[in-house]
Amino acid sequence: MDILRTPDERFAGLPGWPYEPHYLQHAGFRVAVVDEGPRDAAVTVLCLHGNPSWSYLWRHMLPVFTAAGLRVVAPDLIGFGRSDKPLDETAHSFAFHRGMLLDLVEQLDLHNVLLAVQDWGGILGLTLPMAVPGRYTRLLVMNTTLATGEVGEGFRQWREYARTQPDLAVGRLLRRGKRDMSEAEAAAYDAPFPDARHKAALRAFPDLVPDAATMGPDGPGIAIGREAAAFWRERWRGESFMAIGTGDPVLGGPPMQALARTIRGCPPPLELPEAGHFVQEWGAPIARAALERFGLARG
Repeated sequence: MDILRTPDERFAGLPGWPYEPHYLQHAGFRVAVVDEGPRDAAVTVLCLHGNPSWSYLWRHMLPVFTAAGLRVVAPDLIGFGRSDKPLDETAHSFAFHRGMLLDLVEQLDLHNVLLAVQDWGGILGLTLPMAVPGRYTRLLVMNTTLATGEVGEGFRQWREYARTQPDLAVGRLLRRGKRDMSEAEAAAYDAPFPDARHKAALRAFPDLVPDAATMGPDGPGIAIGREAAAFWRERWRGESFMAIGTGDPVLGGPPMQALARTIRGCPPPLELPEAGHFVQEWGAPIARAALERFGLARG
């Protein structure tokens, strides 16, 4: 398989991002992982991004977590960030990316995990704890969904739009959602993608969202998503914290309130009317509130 690797110089001097990646291997691909804080920390925050972002999305939250003495592990999904990028769009599948994340948790032997997810980070990440429930103790969930095969009209409109964008302008999209984002920050979201060839994952992911209406009731990921929903509803025994960017027209208030009702013991969500889909852009106060909720704040 033809694999692209974004040149390192494109990641030099990104604002608010002094972190250098470590690298793991999965199925012949190099996976970039930011791993900050003490390796023997009592709690590890596993930060999972979505499409079309990368771990840079966590730059406002990561320092809050490390200042509290936590370890933070933030991988780039294959096809994103500094991870390898297959040229072939068909290389991407729900099972492939879920398998990479399960493998990463095993390779790094993560325990007492605070799972922090948004967008595809949740579509995939919310399926992880049921596989190894003893590793996960806390959940921070933002603007995402369980992949049970039910999708709304807002997502279908996004999917149709994405299909018309073979060379999606990532930085411009992120900046449209957060008007005070600097040009340099927007450019950092474009850094992993020098040209359209590097964006196979961006083109593939909208059609990977489990959708029973288009895939059928047994489409890829749907059974796993429904099993995950049952896990969160019936078997989850950890602590939870939810933050909602209510300005998100696709995964804002109503979908997240429904998800809150599915997660056993989830307290009333923190709602941020000023925040959109990429809610980590408003993430520092969210991180602080979550740490307070979990009794992990310092000072």
